[in-house]
Amino acid sequence: MVQVVLSAWALLLGMGMLMLGNGLQGSLLGLRAVSEGFGTTVTGLVMTGYYLGFLAGSTLTPRIVKNVGHVRVFSALASLASVAILIHVAAVEPLTWAAMRFVTGFAYAGVYIVAESWLNDRATNESRGQLLSVYMVVMFSGLALGQLLLNVADPNGVFLFLLTSVMISLAMVPIALTAGPAPSFETTEKISIRELYRLSPLGVMGATATGMAHGTLFALGAVYGDRMGLSVAEISLLMGIAVIGGIVAQWPIGHLSDRFDRRRVITIVALLAAIFALLAAILGTTSPVLLLTFMFLLGCMTLPMYSLCIAHTNDYVAPAQMVQAGATLVLVGGVGACIGPPVAATLMGAIGPIVFFVFLAGVHAAIGIFAVYRMSQRASKPVEEQGPTIPVGSGAGAGASRLSAETMRNLRDQDLAHMSRSGLRRG
Repeated sequence: MVQVVLSAWALLLGMGMLMLGNGLQGSLLGLRAVSEGFGTTVTGLVMTGYYLGFLAGSTLTPRIVKNVGHVRVFSALASLASVAILIHVAAVEPLTWAAMRFVTGFAYAGVYIVAESWLNDRATNESRGQLLSVYMVVMFSGLALGQLLLNVADPNGVFLFLLTSVMISLAMVPIALTAGPAPSFETTEKISIRELYRLSPLGVMGATATGMAHGTLFALGAVYGDRMGLSVAEISLLMGIAVIGGIVAQWPIGHLSDRFDRRRVITIVALLAAIFALLAAILGTTSPVLLLTFMFLLGCMTLPMYSLCIAHTNDYVAPAQMVQAGATLVLVGGVGACIGPPVAATLMGAIGPIVFFVFLAGVHAAIGIFAVYRMSQRASKPVEEQGPTIPVGSGAGAGASRLSAETMRNLRDQDLAHMSRSGLRRG
């Protein structure tokens, strides 16, 4: 494990710093937008710009990399993200902020793709799974710690915006100076959404709904906290503890889904997420401790959902299709993330901040109900034929899905080879 980390330390350090900046700016902009009088609905629309940009970046960056090269693309996109956050304080106006969120999403999607393709190139078949696990810990940890940086200075000032820009800029240094040649880069064709839905309806619908939930959670969580009268410290802890829950539960839930019928695990996890969200809505208003507790439990259930959807989808596609299936799931998850925040924000503006958790509960309940319906339509795949669950966050790039797919494909190939050798010995 140590050797695996050392082989990619520069990439991991750079991506960790990028996630610190990303975690900080998401909550910072939500708080600042509310204090500037944008309104809940407008804030939701502004924050959705990030996910629209992320979709565009995921689609266009591979073509740009093929023409320009990894280092130039990475440096250009990181520079864009660094400048975009500063423009927020130069022009405090919803349309400008929405445009800058689009630029930021585009830049981050591209940076993820470049860094993750480099990471994939550093990995061997034996180390790819370990490297992806370490990468996801770094990503989630950076996202969680970024929330806590809200406490460094007043969100209504300039310092936190400058700090975010500095972290993004510094993240370029270890990656841009990393030794070794840039990897060869191949664009990934996508399976059509219709075809993938035919193969795995739950995988597609689950990834879409998970994108809605995660987009809403990170775009509007700070807005909910501010509307409920929480302090900046309480809001940063509220958002950070959800991510910590995801770190804690990612591997245990993945392990359970490998040992039992995966659709049943998805059903239970989704319905538990709905219950915890409802409890946060009802009881969270009575006590900060209860709110943090249920937010932690919600994070435990919701953040592993994307990994479960990828693993379930890969149970029903051929090994050669796993990378393409992962690319399509990134697309549908991004579409869901574009839908969730504006819908939830509109409802919050019309009804009240409690809708934040009610909306999350409804989305997760829908996943659980659809999973039950799918179990009535098709027999479960035998547990021994299920592939492994590899941790991937919905906010990661297409490259992480590629890493996950290639890890699964290698493990499947090893299992087939082992079964073949066992068969030959028995014969």
